[in-house]
Amino acid sequence: VYQDFLPPCNHACPAGENIQAWLALAQAGLYKQAWQKLVEENPLPAVHGRVCYHPCEDHCNRTYIDTPVSIHAVERFLGDKALQEGWKVEFDATASGKKVLIVGGGPSGLSAAYHLRRAGHSVEIREAGPLPGRMMHFGIPPYRLPRTILEAEVNRILDMGIHIRLNHKVTNLEQEKKEGGFDAVFVAIGAHLSKKTEIPAREAANILDAISFLKDAESGNAPQLGRRVAIYGGGNTAMDAARVAKRFGYEPLSIYRRDREHMPAHDFEADEALAEGVKINWLRTIKEMDEHAITVEVMHLDQHGKAQPTGIFETLEADALILALGQETDTSFLKSVSGITFDEEGRIKVGPNMMTGAEGIFAGGDMVPGERTVTVATGHGKKAAR
Repeated sequence: VYQDFLPPCNHACPAGENIQAWLALAQAGLYKQAWQKLVEENPLPAVHGRVCYHPCEDHCNRTYIDTPVSIHAVERFLGDKALQEGWKVEFDATASGKKVLIVGGGPSGLSAAYHLRRAGHSVEIREAGPLPGRMMHFGIPPYRLPRTILEAEVNRILDMGIHIRLNHKVTNLEQEKKEGGFDAVFVAIGAHLSKKTEIPAREAANILDAISFLKDAESGNAPQLGRRVAIYGGGNTAMDAARVAKRFGYEPLSIYRRDREHMPAHDFEADEALAEGVKINWLRTIKEMDEHAITVEVMHLDQHGKAQPTGIFETLEADALILALGQETDTSFLKSVSGITFDEEGRIKVGPNMMTGAEGIFAGGDMVPGERTVTVATGHGKKAAR
């Protein structure tokens, strides 16, 4: 019996790309055709080829023969070549007469706008910030994602006939839907608020969150933090904050409550941070902080991999602390919309078609629990929506 299955690389791709198809075209030297096939699913291949953690390669069949195909490197090559050659997305869609509002201009919103435009719909993005791209601009450091590359790929999407209104924060969704004559809305506001934690004596210390630090660094206004900077957290954002701090001349050290094996940051992120001189203190949790020192408790992992206290304390020298404990979503403006419901963490519940309980209002990305969606991965372990 012959059965036609997707190859494991396709199945593992966060963006749902037809990897075998565009790789075959690229291998034949048909680079433009390969790129056109690639952008059928992924509108930002030059970005993706830089920041995706490429799980496709972990599942590549070549692993059982020699080494996996360097899929993300080929994707980056095609994305860069498209920008160098000025290639445009080829699509032929009949105008549907339908009009869609996208709330949020990050990777989720841009991807949704792109695919809707390819389907023939009229699309408008309303973005609260000054730039499209959101966390791609303010959450991923330029050394990982050059801004010229990001801006070029975003502009190519907008040039498909997508209107964007910047510095416009949507506060009354139903009113804007009605007044704008939109047939549907896709909410893609992302998770841009940093989670907090209680640290005794923190009022006497210099403490800020990682997202604010990365935004300030992006604008060239990194705050004065002293010489030694601690980063609390073990995810990709923590590694980025530490590496950016290193580039600004600080002496960064990372504090994480579990061990390397249980660290949520991707292995290559931690490896690169260590190679650049970032000190990582595993199995430590912060108990108290004053102006120039942090008291940490040594932890151990139980049989379930959870960190448990030992009663052993240490003092680490630090002039400032950056909290990188994850992000959460501000969905407060949706609370008044009839039909929209939320889980215990405040994320929007959607059906299998990504529609909320309110007719015509859809949602995706970080604010949707357990959503396996299709677009660019931001490099911070985030999901984003098609």
